[in-house]
Amino acid sequence: MPPPYRRALTRVLALTLAVASVTLLGPVAPAVADDIPRAPGHRLVADYQGAPATASPVPGQEPPQHPYLAPNGRSGMHADAAGSGTHRYAGPLGRNPEVASEKIAPVGGECATATFDAAGRLITVCGTFTGFLLKLLDPRTLDTLAEYKLPQRSSTVEAITTLDFTKIFKDTSGGAYFYLDDQDRVVLADSRQHVLRIAHRQKADGRWEFVVEDDWDLTGQVPHDCVSWTNLFPSGTCDPVTSVMPDWQGRIWWVTRLGRVGTVDPETSVIRSVGLAGEEIQNSFSVARDGVSIVSDHALYSFTADPDGTPRIQWRQTYDRGTGTKPGSVNQGSGTTPDLFGTGGEYVAITDNADDRMNVLVYRRGMDVPADRRLVCSVPVFGSGRSTTDNSLISWGDSLVVENNFGYENPTSLLLGRSVVGGVTRIDVRPDGSGCDTVWESAVRSPSTVPKLSTANGLLYFYEKEPDVLGIDAWYLTAVDFRTGERRWRKLTGTGPAYDNNWAPITIGPDGTAYVGVFNGIVAVRDTG
Repeated sequence: MPPPYRRALTRVLALTLAVASVTLLGPVAPAVADDIPRAPGHRLVADYQGAPATASPVPGQEPPQHPYLAPNGRSGMHADAAGSGTHRYAGPLGRNPEVASEKIAPVGGECATATFDAAGRLITVCGTFTGFLLKLLDPRTLDTLAEYKLPQRSSTVEAITTLDFTKIFKDTSGGAYFYLDDQDRVVLADSRQHVLRIAHRQKADGRWEFVVEDDWDLTGQVPHDCVSWTNLFPSGTCDPVTSVMPDWQGRIWWVTRLGRVGTVDPETSVIRSVGLAGEEIQNSFSVARDGVSIVSDHALYSFTADPDGTPRIQWRQTYDRGTGTKPGSVNQGSGTTPDLFGTGGEYVAITDNADDRMNVLVYRRGMDVPADRRLVCSVPVFGSGRSTTDNSLISWGDSLVVENNFGYENPTSLLLGRSVVGGVTRIDVRPDGSGCDTVWESAVRSPSTVPKLSTANGLLYFYEKEPDVLGIDAWYLTAVDFRTGERRWRKLTGTGPAYDNNWAPITIGPDGTAYVGVFNGIVAVRDTG
């Protein structure tokens, strides 16, 4: 589509969102599930392709269970503290799969991170244009059981007042990254630069509610002169908090867009922080017993904390950040949350932002590793001038899986039957650590999802969109064989931009359902055969 037409579509969509936001400024009340409508054309595309798979578990050991997180697989966007993107639960095999959905708001409403409490209830944060909604959902019906409204992000106010729709899609703050702790409490950073710990409970009348148990104010250390409806022309700096995660000692770590790294001690409420001058952090981070792995748009870091909680750099590794931001990247840097992996957890992997071909980078994590031996391998992936990713890698054993997001910017990018060049690649570290090898390459087009691996059945799950000459925007949950890269089956979830996942992850629930956050809410796919 020529750029003028694309800009016009973006402007029309922005106007629509502005009008919708005005109509949504009233109180938000819990509601029963309402299906996301499909755009015209869904009867003209295949509903199901391929054949049911047979479960073939992948041998290996899952990452260590973090003592302050909910059990692996249900604690956050990347499934565990190591950022592996793997689930112990067996996802759908493609046996007569059915699709359910919940529409969260008239426009917008995307539910990104999905977690599950001990009873299997779904806990998610959904982004609307009046603020993020923390929601407790029935995992089968998707009915809302409880809801807590978080404050509106400054990027939304900016988008509405300037009609620049792209501002929203470059913003990873406000609670999109959150985690579920070992007591099934949500921990997140809201758009006011506060870290909240929120529990859910059932009242005497049977209804559910969210309750804020702790509120830690970071504004003493984080600039917070942000755009709002009462502050449309700020004169200072606004530094949104990107993500939070606990370390093995129970401290809550947090990072900001403008490169601040900090901790909160939940016992004393003491807050400490340091700054990475001139660097941005737009992704989440991973934690192990011996440290915290954070990637900025300049370098990969290993941090630990001093006795008073002040973050301290253990080592820093720069990478090729290229000469600009690619279409499909949030900023000029790595788009990945670090993966801590290997049979002994000895490696950390990210991607770079090299101009010609993006590289998958694997490093040794040890403190005593000489600088000239830290890099294990640098493997170029995808086509020349057409490669980037803004999603975490999948890691299992000594294997990594990476998808290509080049060309995806926001839901307007793929309208009228367009798609991305796509591609998925598996890379394995050699058993002796002497380098890495490409195992397989797939042509699957997964524009912007955080994919997942079910180790229980050996299937990788992607959210796929193929180009369509009729202009139909058809979205599919796609299952790929982890061992071979073969597409086994795919199921149509819906048609139109409301079904675009727009950077949200796939999450496999304890009951085997695959959930996908989409622009208008959330979709669930489960076997019925």
